[in-house]
Amino acid sequence: MIATASPTLAAPAANNKTIGAMLPHPAKVVSVKEEAYAIATYNLEFEDEYLRQNFSFRSGQFNMLYLPGIGEVPISISSDPAEPQLLGHTIRFAGNVTRAISRLKPGDVIGLRGPFGSTWPFRRVMGQDICIVTGGIGLAPLRPIIYTILRHRAEFGRVFLLYGARTPGDLLYTDEFETWQAHNIQVRATVDRADEAWRGHVGVVPMLFYHLRLDAKNTTVLTCGPEIMIRFVIYEAMARRIPKERIYVSMERNMKCALGTCGHCQFGPTFICKDGPVLSFAQIEPFFGVEDF
Repeated sequence: MIATASPTLAAPAANNKTIGAMLPHPAKVVSVKEEAYAIATYNLEFEDEYLRQNFSFRSGQFNMLYLPGIGEVPISISSDPAEPQLLGHTIRFAGNVTRAISRLKPGDVIGLRGPFGSTWPFRRVMGQDICIVTGGIGLAPLRPIIYTILRHRAEFGRVFLLYGARTPGDLLYTDEFETWQAHNIQVRATVDRADEAWRGHVGVVPMLFYHLRLDAKNTTVLTCGPEIMIRFVIYEAMARRIPKERIYVSMERNMKCALGTCGHCQFGPTFICKDGPVLSFAQIEPFFGVEDF
């Protein structure tokens, strides 16, 4: 557990007016919210006032979170881009770094650098129907675009959220569903295994397409989740004649440097950390589903 910033996480000099891409800056854990088993949202704020007031990000981007002596991990920003002073990161505890993060408490300090990566196409899809399709923790990278759509709801047509998880207890942000639906976002949830209290759909996420009537000429699909789920989401979207250029995927690869220099996340001719993580299916079709890409 890190109680104070280590020498590696030195605060920037007072006259430094840039947020460097390589240097992790100390950020304090403000609050921790358990979302599901082994998943929690960590709300962070920079200790440096300049960074706190001037940091900004766009929906779909990620930060690198760093624990001295343990390692660094890329985590999508899951909070509202309109309120960047408090940065939410929804984390599944699955490796050495994330398990170490799971031991952090409010008041502890972690290193943060970013934001990195491409974004969901907000301006480009204004006026269209939006179909957000996701599974498990894949909702975290899409949550910021939901917040952005809510703030500009009149600029969009119909908005659907198709979301699934293994069990009802694995669904994230369920306390926000009512607010989203109040703003005319049609939320349809499904689980692989229901319990006695579950009254919703049971089955895999792509099957929820059969409950919709989409206008292919005016619909954009945004998807993130397990790669096998994404593959079938793409099949269902294309079966409804939605163009490849309007199917956007947030890819997940082994990112290390976040700058496209180390090569760990190379995917065909692109680097997921630099050119992605958000890419259109038209960009990645030749390599999607191919092993070792």
